[in-house]
Amino acid sequence: MVSPNSFSSQPISASEAMSRSTEDQALSPVGSDLKCDGYDMFLVVSSVLFVLYLMVHAKNNINRLCRGASYVVVFYYALLWLVTLLNLAWSFLQTWQCSPGKEVAWNLLSLFTASGMLCLEISPMAFLLKDNYMNGMEALAHSFLASGIIVFVDTLLKAIYVFGFGVPLFNRNVGSTHTIKWSLWIVHKLLFAAAYGFILFVHFSKWREKLPPRPAFYNYVAVMFVFSVITLFACGLAGIGFGLGNWLYDITVLCYHSLYLPFLYVTFLADFFHEEDFLLDNAYYSEMKDAGFFDADWE
Repeated sequence: MVSPNSFSSQPISASEAMSRSTEDQALSPVGSDLKCDGYDMFLVVSSVLFVLYLMVHAKNNINRLCRGASYVVVFYYALLWLVTLLNLAWSFLQTWQCSPGKEVAWNLLSLFTASGMLCLEISPMAFLLKDNYMNGMEALAHSFLASGIIVFVDTLLKAIYVFGFGVPLFNRNVGSTHTIKWSLWIVHKLLFAAAYGFILFVHFSKWREKLPPRPAFYNYVAVMFVFSVITLFACGLAGIGFGLGNWLYDITVLCYHSLYLPFLYVTFLADFFHEEDFLLDNAYYSEMKDAGFFDADWE
């Protein structure tokens, strides 16, 4: 006698079988590994190239810092190196989010990397918006106090949700199945988009004189505002179940971890390190002009 609970009494249609097969593949370690492999190469190559760039220029940059840089610039450069190495490790260890038993290690690495990048993102705005041109440790304390508080609160909340409530904030393979994750990211990106948007609004209003007269600062704010809006849009789509949202969110994560650190370096630190080369070129030009090398040009 065949049991009524046997498989023969409950035939499965072809569509259900295909759906279950797809779901099982996505939830299995093999399926997860296939999802993770798509971004490893680009992330690793971009991270390695930026580390090599910093290493090539490290000697000249450190000499420049030792010859008269403020504590703010020294600390910011050291923080950039630390976050760059964390981001390099994060890029190499992408498969941890798909490997059983590596969830805690992946969440810790992602949490520290995200906190470091957030500190780099907020610190220059905190310094420039305060119009803080003091020297010494007082300037360092004033510049990083506000950013430190924001980063601490952000890291604490993420740690509570990830390790306390089990919300997979740093796992891109959950898709749209976790509403709490996408709700938290929507609030997070909305706050950043509002902050950048407010700075741009003030820049084009009658209160623009209260902001620092630095074009690079506004270019940075404009780029980050557009990026925050796109990420917010992606999180919103993913939260309501649109597959396009998951794909767009993955692209924003890829761009942020591969392009943000070089963009930050070019915007705020490259001019400082190249300033000495510019002054040296001017000195050589003055010496050559005094020696009469350019007299023939006026004849």
